[in-house]
Amino acid sequence: MMDHATRVGNRLLAALPPADFALLAPHLRKVVIERDSVLVRSGDRIEHLLFPLTGAIASIMELPNGQTVATAIIGREGAVGLTSALGTSRSPSTAVVRISGAALQISPARFLAAQHRSTQIASMVQVFTRSLLMQLQHVAACNALHSVEARLACWLLHIHDRANGSDLLPLTQETLSELLGVRRTTVTHVVSTMRASRALKSNRRGQLEIDRPRLEAVACECYKVMSRRIDRIVSHGAVGLVHGAPPRSASRSAGSRIAGTGS
Repeated sequence: MMDHATRVGNRLLAALPPADFALLAPHLRKVVIERDSVLVRSGDRIEHLLFPLTGAIASIMELPNGQTVATAIIGREGAVGLTSALGTSRSPSTAVVRISGAALQISPARFLAAQHRSTQIASMVQVFTRSLLMQLQHVAACNALHSVEARLACWLLHIHDRANGSDLLPLTQETLSELLGVRRTTVTHVVSTMRASRALKSNRRGQLEIDRPRLEAVACECYKVMSRRIDRIVSHGAVGLVHGAPPRSASRSAGSRIAGTGS
């Protein structure tokens, strides 16, 4: 069973009115998402939808030649696999956990059944889609216009935002190469430069310790712009969900309202 809706750790789910959340709650299962685990690969069938409560997940685009580049970082403000609600049964990208945490999991069939009964859940999908498209467009522009050093600082800040306050990020140089779409030799040079400026305090084996104020000084304007826009879309979308039209399911589910988070 789930607790009260306002205690849901995921911002998308927390914004749903209780009657609409009750359609999903019996089918949500809390799972652990482990660092470096691949949740779904590009082209694979989407077996589960995940709503992160904690942690950070990178959406990775894989090219035929084996090169990779990050297109988005997803935390408690978003979801993984939600494109299945738009009629896409296969994942357009690979989702890899970069900061371990927890998530609420539901099958696409269960989610779609609930969505068909609730205009509010359908609106939630649209909110996330707008947020994701904005992030994809901004990342494309940033990759084309800004230096590797500035881009790395941006990704580290986005990941830090979802790292529960820890300044020690469990990221290897191979991971950074995958995020940035550059060779490891380039990553080695950039990390060395950032250590010299003290934006990175240390570079232990498999971990980076950041100095957030100095890292913000290195990052291009994309970090703040993207963060503000994502927050605005999600926050305004949440207000629309809470104060929108009554859901189609309200009369049917009023007697069985279940709210909140659980395990």
